[in-house]
Amino acid sequence: MSETGDLTWSGAWRIARRDLNARFRGLRLLLVCIFLGTGALAAIGTLTAAIERELAASGQVLLGGDLEVEVWQRDLTPEEQAALGEYGTLSGGTRLQAMATAGSGDDSRAAPVELKAVDDSWPLYGTLTLADGSETGAPTGTDAYLARGALDRLEIEIGDRFTVGTVELTAAGVIENEPDRLSEGFQLGPTVLVAEQVPLDGGLLQPGSLYQSKYRVAFDDLGEDPEVIEEELTAAFPNAGFDFRSRDRASPGADRFVRQMSDFLTLVGLAALVIAGIGIAGGVSSYLDARRTSIATLKVLGASSRDIVRIYAIQIGVAAFIGSAAGLATGVLITPLLGSALEGLLPVESGFVIEPAPLLLAGAYGLLVAFAFAAAPLLRARSFPAMALMRSRVVPLSRDKRALVATAAGIAAICALALLTTAQPLLSGGFLIGAGGALIALAALGLLIQYIARRLPRPSNPLLRSALSNIHRPGAPTGSLVTALGFGLAAFVLLAAIQSAIDGNIQSRVPREAPDYFVLDVPVDGKDRFEELITTRYPDAMIRTVPTMRGSVLAYGPQDSMIRVADLEELPEGAWVLRGERGITYADAIPEGNRVVEGEWWDETYRGEPLVSIDAEFAESVDLAIGDYLTIGILGTERDVRIANIREIDWENMGFNFTLVFSSNAIADAPHNLSATVELSDTADTQAQGSLLRDLVQEFPSSSVVEVGEVLTEARTILQQVSLATLAAAAVAVLAGLAVLMGAIAAARAARMYDTVVLRVLGASRRQILLMQLAEYGLIALALAGVALALGSTLGWVIITQLFEFDWLPDWGEVLAVLGLGLFMVLAFALGGSLPLLRAKPAQALREL
Repeated sequence: MSETGDLTWSGAWRIARRDLNARFRGLRLLLVCIFLGTGALAAIGTLTAAIERELAASGQVLLGGDLEVEVWQRDLTPEEQAALGEYGTLSGGTRLQAMATAGSGDDSRAAPVELKAVDDSWPLYGTLTLADGSETGAPTGTDAYLARGALDRLEIEIGDRFTVGTVELTAAGVIENEPDRLSEGFQLGPTVLVAEQVPLDGGLLQPGSLYQSKYRVAFDDLGEDPEVIEEELTAAFPNAGFDFRSRDRASPGADRFVRQMSDFLTLVGLAALVIAGIGIAGGVSSYLDARRTSIATLKVLGASSRDIVRIYAIQIGVAAFIGSAAGLATGVLITPLLGSALEGLLPVESGFVIEPAPLLLAGAYGLLVAFAFAAAPLLRARSFPAMALMRSRVVPLSRDKRALVATAAGIAAICALALLTTAQPLLSGGFLIGAGGALIALAALGLLIQYIARRLPRPSNPLLRSALSNIHRPGAPTGSLVTALGFGLAAFVLLAAIQSAIDGNIQSRVPREAPDYFVLDVPVDGKDRFEELITTRYPDAMIRTVPTMRGSVLAYGPQDSMIRVADLEELPEGAWVLRGERGITYADAIPEGNRVVEGEWWDETYRGEPLVSIDAEFAESVDLAIGDYLTIGILGTERDVRIANIREIDWENMGFNFTLVFSSNAIADAPHNLSATVELSDTADTQAQGSLLRDLVQEFPSSSVVEVGEVLTEARTILQQVSLATLAAAAVAVLAGLAVLMGAIAAARAARMYDTVVLRVLGASRRQILLMQLAEYGLIALALAGVALALGSTLGWVIITQLFEFDWLPDWGEVLAVLGLGLFMVLAFALGGSLPLLRAKPAQALREL
């Protein structure tokens, strides 16, 4: 005992240890909720921190330099190369789509590849590793290093010869690890790595050919700021159309995806915490309610309220600590599984990753949530005399204002920790406010349901009458049930909405029906011969050709007050067209899949002022109108064009879609080639298509063919990886919701023991008791179905549209089916939870009560 007469902490520990069940009977819901919430946060934080650390630490390797300058359809001029070389060691090369062939005659094979030509300085950072384990640098002469997919498609082995363009190459090795692969972006074919001069020797760099020149520099002074150098080079060459990338943003697509996934996982973690908190409050209330006799006995024997708090706080703390520790361990263990789901999309380390900061944060969240939501029932139990505790089954305990204050303080601490440690305070703050609003709304709904049940006419059916009375009678757990069931069912809706919306985007963004081939760099004067080669074999083939070149928007706006893109500190939101060079074309007629929404299209004989048609989304993002002007940079020259009309584009169309379409007199004189889509007949067989590819390669060695089927397969694979990762993460919220559902029903079952025994003594059958329980839970669940649908759908909409920037395309049939499954599970849990009540012996139960 202490000087004040209270138990010391050691004394409280001895009592708590004796009373604490080895299997944590009564505290399992608390342990499970803490385990799920902490485990989710540990896995989320560990994976995100590991990826961000890898991106930050390996930025130079991922990019292949400290700064990259990219231009299309030309090489850097000697002056531009000299200016870039002043900052350090320079490495240059080209990237383009090409066709590779192997064999001869009828036995020849053709495959589209991504040709990557590099100079002797490549790679400036990192090392190229081959499949045999050797480390090497850039290939020389006619040697080539190939991705395994290229060898498989060409059916060749190391040492065999193959042809790209007009150059015969030797397969000198298989690429195992390409240091700057992530920064190269989406591939339209397997990589073939060659020496710098190969594309030129092979006749692939003709005027108008679509290729990229990439130059990277390793700074002599690593303290140089890449952004400052970008500004200096832009000022020195304002019309060059440079597209920059720095070591700090080596892979903008990966950075963006990491940010989106991090935001999503943060929301999932916070949702798991909110749901876990509800479960903890219910679980602790149920546990302490079951211990009411023990608490009353301790008070009769002289224990003070402070002693009660210490004893049961220790028990709750032990359970919370074990649950948190198990959650942290599980989070570390499942991180490799999450990493494998994202393999190929992001630089994820293999094996187990230990990140102390997110683990400590997850543990802190777990313990803080446990005590914040356990404070209210704990303080309620300490504040009442022994007789009130003993009679709490029949006369429920009243509220304790101090308990509400303690809970509010704990929740405030959790919110403060969330806002101080998140990279997206607005997102996290908005979610927490929304979650708080949802809790208040569900609490109000619980009161409303009780009010309505109290005012409804009494049904003639005794079972329904009893079920309705149970909803509004004094001490009814309706409020806690509504909150738990509301969040639990909303978790089901959330999972179904996210999953079906991503599947919907896969179906809409990656169509199953598309052209068989995209063909790039068809010479303008070879159009007739190109179409003849195809229609000779496939008379019903559909061929569409469009002029294709690259250009950049240098300025925009009214003619007398045009805004220079180079002068913008930050691009307007949605104005991605202003970033670097983009594909452009000219046309006399409105392109297929486009619709003019403002202005008029020019006629086929138009020869007046150069005109351009722009995409409606681009026009809105930079506030452009009919009659405004654009300054376009093409091959280092400027051209001014007037906006004649604004179009809406069907981006889901797998044809050619261009944000900027010009009148022919605006850009047709610039060197360019044609791009084509080819759709063969449904009866086209694989062997005949292989023969067609061989003929196209022989006739047009500088052209490249992209097989659309393989590209669509890869795109679907990437989106399915995203879907799998989001499904695994969102499942945590569903598991937490299930735990809370079962816990809420278990807590209500304990409170119903007295009622059930009395009903059985009065002659109620087991069947009648079960039906009464099902009717009560069915009425509450049905009243909550619409609320859960709205709550889960709203959060799903935020995640899909605001975080992932996908279209909101849920399958409402699937969502409603999952919600129906949730309602069925509520009734099943209610039925299962009622079975122990039927086994209770009335005499024993009445003595205990």
